[in-house]
Amino acid sequence: MTTFIALVGTNSKRSTNRQLLQYMQKHFVDKADIELIEIKDLPVFNKPADKQLPLEVIEISEKIDAADGVIIGTPEYDHSIPAVLMNALAWLSYGIYPMLNKPVMITGASYGTLGSSRAQLQLRQILDAPELKANVMPGSEFLLSHSLQAFDKNGDLIDLDTIKKLDALFDDFRLFVKITQKLKSAHALLHKEAEDFDWENL
Repeated sequence: MTTFIALVGTNSKRSTNRQLLQYMQKHFVDKADIELIEIKDLPVFNKPADKQLPLEVIEISEKIDAADGVIIGTPEYDHSIPAVLMNALAWLSYGIYPMLNKPVMITGASYGTLGSSRAQLQLRQILDAPELKANVMPGSEFLLSHSLQAFDKNGDLIDLDTIKKLDALFDDFRLFVKITQKLKSAHALLHKEAEDFDWENL
């Protein structure tokens, strides 16, 4: 079965972004094995003098390496992604490259009408950075607006059109993963470029 890692891009204890990923984990249980990963307790990124990564970062990296793809659920704070998500991506691009060519689906939920659209756009740009170079599925935005009213008491999405859209995007993502797995010709070159890249010597 296809395996996905879902990064919960928030440190909020009660987040509809986490709720959405939990719903996907349950709703798509017959299509994929989705493991939710919390990043809220990672230490604040600061280049360690000994270049040794925290154990929890290594564990997340290894899980991403082993997975077929990654789903990232991001809120939107001040038109951007949360600091906790930026922090996790900073760790995951420091001497390790688990996101390199990894298929990524982005989701976002918000209390208002925009559904984290600006944060998702920013996240796409970040994931294209030289040390990350993830393969984000084009045209795959899933924006859940008015998220406080979107779920029933069992944590299931209520609106049928919203469910249909999520189903269609998830099926597209599974196909995108299969296609991406065949695009390996430049993988070694991209990996070397990521290893050799140094912001201090541009």
